Amino acid sequence: MRSGTSSRGTRSLLGHVWQSIAYCGAVALVLSVTLAACGSEQAGDSGTPSSGRSAVPGADRLKACPSAPSKPPVSNGLPDISLPCLGTGPDVRLADLRGPLVINVWAQWCGPCRDEAPYLAALAKSGKVTMLGIDYDDPRPELAVKFADAEGLAYPHVVDQDKAIQRALKVGGPPLTVFVDDKGTVAYVHRGVLTSRQQLDQLLEEKLGVTR
Repeated sequence: MRSGTSSRGTRSLLGHVWQSIAYCGAVALVLSVTLAACGSEQAGDSGTPSSGRSAVPGADRLKACPSAPSKPPVSNGLPDISLPCLGTGPDVRLADLRGPLVINVWAQWCGPCRDEAPYLAALAKSGKVTMLGIDYDDPRPELAVKFADAEGLAYPHVVDQDKAIQRALKVGGPPLTVFVDDKGTVAYVHRGVLTSRQQLDQLLEEKLGVTR
């Protein structure tokens, strides 16, 4: 009798052991799947831009914002403000920029900005100066991308939806064009629309010493 009882007890004990092993295996499988999912989510997060902005459709057609070496702000220079790129690329710190540089403040809802766009596009094509666009106080970045692409504004653009540059550059509204010299000093600010390519070339020569 003791032998039979011992045998049944052994079988019962082995059954519990195998059940425990199966349970532990199931738990391990669930944990491995969960960890893999978490790893995938983290990998996806690594591609998010530092500014936290979601990608705008068509932004990849615009010229990417370049990285610029950090430089100290200069007297009478651009404000020490960083703005996110409308296209692809890193945020741009305005105080890092040096000229000869032309910065055009615009918005897709601004009629005069459309009028002067061909002169800016032609200047960008000439390669005589570095250029940067600032899409200002514009609630529709997708339309801004379409505007810059359609008008051939083949230079980097950043976004200032919160009017961060307003006080420093005394922006009443777009369009506004800033001329920056090679030391980073704001040489001149043209308020209002550019009426011709000749006017733009004359400002380049007078304010930055850039000839045709």
